[in-house]
Amino acid sequence: MIERLERHPLFQQAERVLLFHSLKDEVDTHDLIERYKGKKTIILPTVVGDELELHLYDPSSTTYEGAFHIQESSGPIVPESEYGSIDLAIIPGVAFDPQGNRLGRGKGYYDRLLPKLTCHTIGICYPHQLISHVPHEPHDIPVNEVLSSYESHQDQSIG
Repeated sequence: MIERLERHPLFQQAERVLLFHSLKDEVDTHDLIERYKGKKTIILPTVVGDELELHLYDPSSTTYEGAFHIQESSGPIVPESEYGSIDLAIIPGVAFDPQGNRLGRGKGYYDRLLPKLTCHTIGICYPHQLISHVPHEPHDIPVNEVLSSYESHQDQSIG
């Protein structure tokens, strides 16, 4: 799955990539972060109250276990005014559908973050997390594309 992401033209072209430190039930991103830390500017989210704060991944600084047992970066904060410089965002989810709708963990962190991003967004998941329909409401923000081990789904109308 990660190999498909690495071959994706938008990933190959991107210089500034928003990633996430995966949990045990998500596609493992830890090696990907390490592999590209000197080749791309990696940005990682940190939970701060009800929002996600974005931090540059600084390999020389430490990560720590933050909210929900997620590894978070202690690198410099990316101000919201610089979100437009992010080239690509890789988004986690509990489930996705082919239209890019995602089911998160229920706190709405990414639904509040995604409208602030102007870049292409890709949800990554295992095949069993790709379902035919994710119930969604108007405030739920879909990703532009979903990659699983077997297929790539892209809805041209959203991205």
